[in-house]
Amino acid sequence: MKSNTGPVEHSVPGRGEGAGVFRRFAAFLYDAFLLAGLLFAVTALVLPLNAGHAFRPGHPAYSALLALFIFLYFGWFWSHGGQTPGMRAWRIRLCPEKPGPFRWYQVAVRLLTGILTLGLGTFWVWFDVQRRTLQDIASRTKVRRVG
Repeated sequence: MKSNTGPVEHSVPGRGEGAGVFRRFAAFLYDAFLLAGLLFAVTALVLPLNAGHAFRPGHPAYSALLALFIFLYFGWFWSHGGQTPGMRAWRIRLCPEKPGPFRWYQVAVRLLTGILTLGLGTFWVWFDVQRRTLQDIASRTKVRRVG
């Protein structure tokens, strides 16, 4: 019998299955700590552009820079192997639904859906028979366990 999800290695339990809420949040938390450190470094690099003073809350250029950096962080890792460091640690991978490369518009859709739902779209995995979140559905991607 042929599988629609591609090759699945049966010798390793969980390989190819949709990732659950716990793994997704654990990977996100891992990445959030790493990303926070990187955002501090970005801030340190651009601080001289503000005469060494802290940026005021909501500063448009600074906020745009941080948003761009976050977009590039996730986009680069997702388009180069489908795993952020947190996803690699928790053995999950983001894949496009259809064979082919991961597209940058999918990064944007996935991140915007996560922001607009305040991350609560992740809990949709409990109701979807394919174990997809709202972010997965909107961006036409899937997060699978890889081991």
